[in-house]
Amino acid sequence: MDHTAPTNGLAATFEGDGVALGVLDNTYSPTLVEFYGELDLDFVWIDLEHGGPDPWDATLMEDLLRAAERTGVELLLRLPDTEPTLVRKALDLGFRNVFLPRVETATEVREAVKSARFHYDGEPGDRGLASPRASRWGLVDDYTTAEDQETLVGVTVETEESLENLEEILAVPELGFVFVGPLDLSVSLGHPGELDHSEVQEAVETVRSAAVDAGVPVAGLGFGIDDVNEKAANGYDMLNLGTTTGALKGVVTDWFDAYTGERTASR
Repeated sequence: MDHTAPTNGLAATFEGDGVALGVLDNTYSPTLVEFYGELDLDFVWIDLEHGGPDPWDATLMEDLLRAAERTGVELLLRLPDTEPTLVRKALDLGFRNVFLPRVETATEVREAVKSARFHYDGEPGDRGLASPRASRWGLVDDYTTAEDQETLVGVTVETEESLENLEEILAVPELGFVFVGPLDLSVSLGHPGELDHSEVQEAVETVRSAAVDAGVPVAGLGFGIDDVNEKAANGYDMLNLGTTTGALKGVVTDWFDAYTGERTASR
């Protein structure tokens, strides 16, 4: 039986010329993760910062991973904190794409990335060696090398502090990607929800252009398909198309708008 570690689809996309497209599943449903894989999405974003289960709930995390593995879709896990222990836990469960919220300094980014590596920047890494699910309980051949090659740790740049330290953050060795966070940037810059504000747009462009110049893959949010197409043509490597609940809202609203019969009084 072959126990070779599978290739990380997101890492492969970043190495090529394509753009990874995915959806935020804010229902945390293994069934929907599996279905999104059948629909040929590149990734499903699981967000533990703004909602979802406890990050230590290994049972649910493993169910989500099994659903993704069956259909070959990558899971993109945003952790609720930058704590290296959380990074190591997620990776040992079998996640290979994690990113950190609200980073502020290159030091915390380096600590998190190093915690995901057995070898890091020419030195020993900080990842613990055991026989967890990620290694198929010790059955994966050349486990440490495969994990170092296939694991991505990214960061969200979404605060004024991270903007000030952007050059140093982008210089962290083996940084997997940068996710531009316009919503929290708008709050941090004093313009909550004003994504069209000139300061917010300037900040988003600063992150995008600096990451492209540094050779770090850029990820972000798509606000409608026209915006997705524009960003895909402008250097983004990974884009989120929407959310499960947002998609359902659009479909159900369209159904009601097209319905011409009588309805009972709405709640």
